[in-house]
Amino acid sequence: MITKLSLQDGDMVDQIWRLQHIAYRLEAEKLGFYDIPPLLDTHETLRNCGETFYGCLDEEGELLGAVATKQETPGSLTLMRMMVHPGHFRKGIAGSLIRHVFESHPNVPLFIVSTGAKNEPAVALYLKYGFVPYETFEVAPGVELTTFHKRADITV
Repeated sequence: MITKLSLQDGDMVDQIWRLQHIAYRLEAEKLGFYDIPPLLDTHETLRNCGETFYGCLDEEGELLGAVATKQETPGSLTLMRMMVHPGHFRKGIAGSLIRHVFESHPNVPLFIVSTGAKNEPAVALYLKYGFVPYETFEVAPGVELTTFHKRADITV
């Protein structure tokens, strides 16, 4: 079940914080770069990030995966965070979250997402859902980030 998550709910903020530390630590290891912004979050910075979170919850209300979005510029929506608990990889959770974002924002002409260029599973996921590489740039010595765009008129 995918639902909008409340950053006013202390338990949910704690679940998001724990999930992103588990998920982004794996990405950090893949990239050899540990200053990934979600790993630097506190409960307070998470609560005040200004992003909208959607999560996939199990029957007991445990968070299995989440995506966060934010309108950074007019006419686009950025997927700021995408995370799935490693115990639930390869179950279609990330794809369900992406589809939920698309369906929840039918009038957005451009979706944007970024990931480490060496994060092959994430790159494959975004390509599968119609994102195309837009630009790659170095964020730290030897660490490249690729930004992907998806125009709304492209269906998957």
